[in-house]
Amino acid sequence: MTDVAVGDKVGYALGPIGSYASGRPYPASRLIKLPDGISTEDAAAILFKGITAQYLIKSTYPVGPGTTILLYGASGGLGQLLVPWAKHLGARIIGVVSKEASVGLAASAGCDEVLVWGACNVPSEVARLTDGRKVDVVYDGVGRETFNVSIDSLKVRGMMVSIGASSGLPDPVSIATLNKNSLFLTRPGLAAHATDVEEYRGRAHDVLDAVRQGIIKPSISRTFALAEAAHAHWALEQGGIGGTLILKP
Repeated sequence: MTDVAVGDKVGYALGPIGSYASGRPYPASRLIKLPDGISTEDAAAILFKGITAQYLIKSTYPVGPGTTILLYGASGGLGQLLVPWAKHLGARIIGVVSKEASVGLAASAGCDEVLVWGACNVPSEVARLTDGRKVDVVYDGVGRETFNVSIDSLKVRGMMVSIGASSGLPDPVSIATLNKNSLFLTRPGLAAHATDVEEYRGRAHDVLDAVRQGIIKPSISRTFALAEAAHAHWALEQGGIGGTLILKP
């Protein structure tokens, strides 16, 4: 090993199955040394989701001043990182949450406007809020239930980024759907952005640097003992966590 030594605090994302343990073997080349001020709990809460947020706003669709985003799950663990980071880059963010109780959390993360799913016609509200222009990019982690709504919220040559399917996989998409406004559609995944070791390290260090600068912050909603992993999964499935769950041996 050349990058880490015995006693270093380290974190990682991806890699071989086996993280639900108090100790494990792991490829040394993929260990990320944690800087001072980043605890192991913080790393557990932020590295995986942080790398996801990083590639979504810097590679999938390079966000910058003037970018308008529609983001589902703005009060969730990923949203709580993506929103302030995108705001720091100059974006305007319209967040979508599943219930009224989550509006405050999405707003406090930095959303400029927050819509409650089911309480309004999302494309119409997006058009109103943007003076008819609509959004440059949609990050949609819901899937089947929201896909067509997301497509209708995009501007001409906008990008639909499908990042999850909590309501089920979207139906197959006709090319004619995209041709209507010359839209782009992509379904990115973490593995394709973090398998190459140097790329992975670069993204991880960008995340940790954003934490150091105070751009994003680890948000731990609840901590469970490793023996309570099944209960942690149950709590996650109930929704409304508003942050990240971590398991601690």
